[in-house]
Amino acid sequence: MERIMAHITGTVWKIEVRVDDEVSEDDVLVILESMKMEMPIESPIDGTVREIHVSEGQPVTEGQLVLVIEPA
Repeated sequence: MERIMAHITGTVWKIEVRVDDEVSEDDVLVILESMKMEMPIESPIDGTVREIHVSEGQPVTEGQLVLVIEPA
């Protein structure tokens, strides 16, 4: 399982995927907002979203678990 972490401290602006969605490398998974800038979190691998650990509007800190992807 690939654990996807927040790369910055900010707020979850939008979640672009749902559990069981298939994703490809470089697909946008979640968009964080920090200092009025949108910062996408992209998938590092092809796979299936298995867990989402955040919700829209939730504050996150750098290094916090955002979601888990099962490799294809």
